[in-house]
Amino acid sequence: MSLFSDNIRFLRIQKNISQEKLATALLIARARYVKYESGTSEAPYDILKRISKFYHVSIDLLLNVDLRKIDMDGLLQLEDNRILLPITIDAGGENTIEIIPQKAKAGYLNGYSDPEFIEGLQQISLPFLKNGKFRAFPVSGDSMPPHRDGSFIIGRYVESLGEVRDGRTYILLTKNEGIVYKRLNKNGRNSLVLSSDNSFYEPYSVRASEVLEIWEYACSIATNEFEPDSLEPQSIRDMFNSLRNEIKALKHLQ
Repeated sequence: MSLFSDNIRFLRIQKNISQEKLATALLIARARYVKYESGTSEAPYDILKRISKFYHVSIDLLLNVDLRKIDMDGLLQLEDNRILLPITIDAGGENTIEIIPQKAKAGYLNGYSDPEFIEGLQQISLPFLKNGKFRAFPVSGDSMPPHRDGSFIIGRYVESLGEVRDGRTYILLTKNEGIVYKRLNKNGRNSLVLSSDNSFYEPYSVRASEVLEIWEYACSIATNEFEPDSLEPQSIRDMFNSLRNEIKALKHLQ
């Protein structure tokens, strides 16, 4: 028996539906479905899609996660049955805010869709954050002042690119870079322009197909007391811009 066959058997029993009725709903013969549940035959992609839509569970979870070990009610269903986002809830049924610590930042790219990974994260609750799913991400580097290393950005989950508003800041999970926090602008239908508030860093583009998650800025948590710099921010930016121009000029002379 495979993990997939265990999962579809578990889901069918949970739904209290017979193999015959389920096969009819999937538009296949019962004998064909029985082979998938027994693990003697692998389901093709079109059948995987039908099973995914029937149970409102993503194909990724059906194939890679033991659904018997997780709380199915703790998964957030998105529109059009596109995916199930693993979340955690408190004893009162309210969504909690999972915290991605710095040490788990790299692992989030592999664990973002794994309910067991999400369940193992620490959680907090902020009563003023309502109407959405929120998660806290660590800040790295100096590209998005005044946020510094050790701070956390709390983002609200964005379900579609159509919700992205030009000029606002977002946390993105991308296939190549992992977690990044940038100011976004839509560059046509298939790409996004990511800009830093520190002008020393050049904007760059990512394809929409590379984006796995988008979280809109909701609030931030500073873990260190703010210490003003000895130089004014504008003077620092001017210094870096001047240095950058000098470097570019030297490259042209080579």
